[in-house]
Amino acid sequence: MQHLYSGPVATTERLISLSSLLRAPLRPRTWAASPPLTTRRITTIRSRRADLCKASAESREGDSESTSASSSTAAGVSSLSELPEYPADFIRRRWITFLGIVLGYSCFYLTRNSLTYTAPAMVADKMLGLSMTDIGALTSIFPIMYGTSKFLSGVLGSRTSPRFLLAGGLMATAIMNVLFGFSTSMLWFAAFWSVNGMLQGLGAPGCARILTSWYAAKERGTYWGMWNIAHNMGGFLAPILAGTAAKLYGWQWGMFAPGIVGLLMGGFILLGVRDSPQAAGFLPVEVVKQNIAAPKAAGTGSDVSEEKKESLIDLLVTDVLKNPYVVGLALTYFFVYVVRQGVTSWFVFYLLQVKGVADAGAASLRVSGLELGGLVGSLLAGKLSDILISKAKPGQGTVGKRIQVVIAYTIGVAAMLVAFAATPATMGWAQWASVFMIGFFLYGPQMMIGLCGAELVRPDSVGASQGFLGWVAYLGAANAGIPLSILVRDYGWGAYFTALLAACGVAVALLLPMINAKSYVQAQKEKESGLGGGGGTPKLA
Repeated sequence: MQHLYSGPVATTERLISLSSLLRAPLRPRTWAASPPLTTRRITTIRSRRADLCKASAESREGDSESTSASSSTAAGVSSLSELPEYPADFIRRRWITFLGIVLGYSCFYLTRNSLTYTAPAMVADKMLGLSMTDIGALTSIFPIMYGTSKFLSGVLGSRTSPRFLLAGGLMATAIMNVLFGFSTSMLWFAAFWSVNGMLQGLGAPGCARILTSWYAAKERGTYWGMWNIAHNMGGFLAPILAGTAAKLYGWQWGMFAPGIVGLLMGGFILLGVRDSPQAAGFLPVEVVKQNIAAPKAAGTGSDVSEEKKESLIDLLVTDVLKNPYVVGLALTYFFVYVVRQGVTSWFVFYLLQVKGVADAGAASLRVSGLELGGLVGSLLAGKLSDILISKAKPGQGTVGKRIQVVIAYTIGVAAMLVAFAATPATMGWAQWASVFMIGFFLYGPQMMIGLCGAELVRPDSVGASQGFLGWVAYLGAANAGIPLSILVRDYGWGAYFTALLAACGVAVALLLPMINAKSYVQAQKEKESGLGGGGGTPKLA
């Protein structure tokens, strides 16, 4: 993979030539003057991309032996400590896009978690006649539909604009929240909440595709972690917005308020977000070598070596289902989401029934630290993995470095679950702190597994990978609904914590074989250079 904003090491004369070549399409301009990519402009970009590759190859051939070695490294995958440099107008456009996907996905969490903080008010409303088992049923229905949606949208959405997936999905799920608020029977609650789950899956695959298009591999862990604060922002604001609205104006407004915010944010995404740098009039941040178009054949308007588009089924089977590391990550995700959903769905009820907290509002306040801790933990997890990768020795798997962070975080989750259960009811501040640390360690794996899955496959398969991971993850989340509620009913809250600790242990066991896994780009680089190595991504027979 080569950064198109940072050329290879070469002589001064060649650097000037490459600099001139790169500068032409990136001359600063106003936003109004940033045209969409026409056919002619796409042809120009491809031509210059091919010229860049040719110039890089010539510089390697003409330099001395030592210079050749360093330029070869820069032309393939830049040194792990080096980051690409971008022009100012590109950076501004990228930040607008990044802001859009962060705020947009935060609003998905508002419309997703609205029921969690409206449910106590619904159970208290005697006219509805709902029980905890009814709430558990809704809690189990949603993740099943959501996981199916993530799978379908990840695979089928590979041919759809991720901006439209993100904005359209958000606005549709906002409408489902509003319709839920107008309902009065369990049948309609289940119907609208199921449709809401099916629509929720449109968000994450779209964000993943936008992120991998706008950010190069060496900075992606940091920005993926920064994007992951959307989970925590939405999760933190959900009890404030939905819970407060339900308490002050009735449970219906616990659904109306997130719906209104979601509709407004969907409009902002349509206006401000762009699918990729090319869609905003820029060159791509990086190009996989085997996908770089060769110079056009004389007298033709197409690239002679341009790859044929593979079918969606081929992408899913070849890159995802036959990749043992992706399958292993999916199984890990299952157990991580058992813990995650088990914590978010039942901690409030645990505090009310076991710790003697006065009311649902006070209990929600004590668990608010979950999202704040998750925000800090996910940011740090991404940064830590980037640091480990920057210090990795040649041949060490970059994805494996991220996996090592995930293992450490998962062990931390188990330790803090024990601490939370042991905290006396009178120590509210200690309960908040332990919940904060659970969130800190829990959201690291939740974020990093998705990133690892994206880096294990080629760019065209990122959506399919995210869809498959999300589908399996939310099958795990479904097992935190009715199954955990039955476990608590029949065996008590001690069995609940035992189940969560067991899930953490299984997740760690699944991750251990992947501690030296290599990314798709890293494996391709070694294949091209003839280095090989045993830590690449194997395929199932």
